[in-house]
Amino acid sequence: MSYMHEKVAYLKGLAEGMEIGKDSKEGKLLLQIIEVLEDFADEVDEVYDELDDLSDAVVELDDYLETIDEDLANLEDDIYEESDDDDDFEDEEDDDDYEEVECPDCGESFFVDGKLIDKGEDIECPNCGVIIEFTDECDCCEDENCDCECK
Repeated sequence: MSYMHEKVAYLKGLAEGMEIGKDSKEGKLLLQIIEVLEDFADEVDEVYDELDDLSDAVVELDDYLETIDEDLANLEDDIYEESDDDDDFEDEEDDDDYEEVECPDCGESFFVDGKLIDKGEDIECPNCGVIIEFTDECDCCEDENCDCECK
């Protein structure tokens, strides 16, 4: 910001031309004010230099962010691209059959893969650790009048 330095230099020249010296109280004051103005001009120059550097950094970061955004958009397009394979994927999701089970010991409910239940696998309650047995038959099936869906 050479404009401020030019103004301060003009004031210095004016003070010298008026032969303002350090001999008088007013002269000391005016010369000190000119020195302070010169310090301010130096500081303002430094601030403007830092501001220019920050502005350049913001432009660089903006370009970098724009590049990342484009890359992310391309990645999203690749991942979420509509195709015929989506129908196959939906069929696979339907195969994942989870059933809610209530622990007979602690009463907590949790979800178990239906395939494990169908196979009669034993499952451990995640809350209390009790082993829950799944069998194909229930106790009522031994009764002749049983109406359950086990049969």
